[in-house]
Amino acid sequence: MTTAPRLACAGCGALGEGALPFRCPNSNGDGRDHVLARVAPDPDARFSDGDPNPFLRYRSLSYSWAAAQSFGLADADYVALVRGLDAAVAEAGGRGFTITPWGAAPAMANVLGLADRGAWVKDETNNVSGSHKARHLFGLALCLAVAERAGRTDGDGAARPLAIASCGNAALAAAVVARAARRELRVFVPVWAEASVIARLTELGASIETCERRETDPPGDPCHHRFREVVRAGALPFSVQGSDNALTIDGGMTLAFELAEQSFEGPLDRLFIQAGGGALASSVIQGLTWARALGRLNRLPAIHAVQTAGGFPLIRAWRRVARALLSELGSPLLPANDLADDLEASRADASAARWLTAKANSEAIDRAIHAAAADRARFMWPWESEPKSAASGILDDETYDWLAVVRGMLATGGWPVVASEANVLEAHCEGRGAGIQASATGTAGLAGAMTLAQAGLLDRGDRVGLLFTGVER
Repeated sequence: MTTAPRLACAGCGALGEGALPFRCPNSNGDGRDHVLARVAPDPDARFSDGDPNPFLRYRSLSYSWAAAQSFGLADADYVALVRGLDAAVAEAGGRGFTITPWGAAPAMANVLGLADRGAWVKDETNNVSGSHKARHLFGLALCLAVAERAGRTDGDGAARPLAIASCGNAALAAAVVARAARRELRVFVPVWAEASVIARLTELGASIETCERRETDPPGDPCHHRFREVVRAGALPFSVQGSDNALTIDGGMTLAFELAEQSFEGPLDRLFIQAGGGALASSVIQGLTWARALGRLNRLPAIHAVQTAGGFPLIRAWRRVARALLSELGSPLLPANDLADDLEASRADASAARWLTAKANSEAIDRAIHAAAADRARFMWPWESEPKSAASGILDDETYDWLAVVRGMLATGGWPVVASEANVLEAHCEGRGAGIQASATGTAGLAGAMTLAQAGLLDRGDRVGLLFTGVER
């Protein structure tokens, strides 16, 4: 029997408790950013066993497999559990999990002013439910299944409903996985949720609750407020926000492990990741960092998180952390002002990031992150007005997994990018022109790359990666 896997809070250092450590035990409204995260990969872990299902291929790196081992379940039993749940997902959603494509995109490289093989796309649109979101939820379902198989739930875990707040892709993924796991699901959606999404959720048996903004609500997303209320009342958080359920990051890391294998022979210089709540970027950053630690990635690319001019709370937070770090180190440079969204702002952020890459060591970055975690409200709070963009899937009022994403950008020499709405729309057209049926949300990473190209911040020899995730509905 192996040692149980550990999760520690990035804000206070406390360890996760119980068989299902969703949240830090100190998440008590003290103003600190409390988010649990896996401590480190097992140095003896087998990175890949060649299975086409990513949840089997990388199982020895997953929380659910490590937990199963610590509970005394044999590897063969775990494999059978994954295959059974994956088959149920295929029955509910039309397909199971497999490695998603990675390929050069010459037309996009041309738009960005890069060499013919300078732009590469990982296409998640043919994944379960049409996006990467199902990776997060399948990982959570595996954690629940392992705990129940081992008798480590609180006795009524199987009876408690699952809950999620989402405007579309995450809800659809949750509904498919919940149906496969035969679990009740409550979905909290905004008033503007698409009719096709509502119809599909209904078909999958989810309970749908439409959430209007209330004058009595605190700032922030009304869907997330209602979600938190039912979680406090006993529902299990089946979400893609790491702040609500740390184990959601685990399944998302499979995307990064695939990317590490696929780009091993042609390492990336930059990776653009669209960010709403931040779980995708957080998962990819952690997964690539693990792959690098295990010798399965030659170098980490500079991470560029992308948000739209309609609302960019993550970028505001990065600028504040960078500003504090630059001041501490005596730099004459500053990032852009909190709300700046033009090309000059991109150039100012780039200059600040490049100075920090040259001058800020890991200890200085750790100090800055620790200080930001201790006073969350100075750095991350809900966007003051209701965000609006064609990239509706990344319009979260706040970026819940912001701290891990800010750390990842600082550590890799990247910086965040505000994409104009014109670039959001053009990137969507470019994606469709390449034959990838991704939504404007799904192609928003390209919109960020276009912004850097327009600002003169991409070199022709750069090799950039894009994640297209979220099928057009």
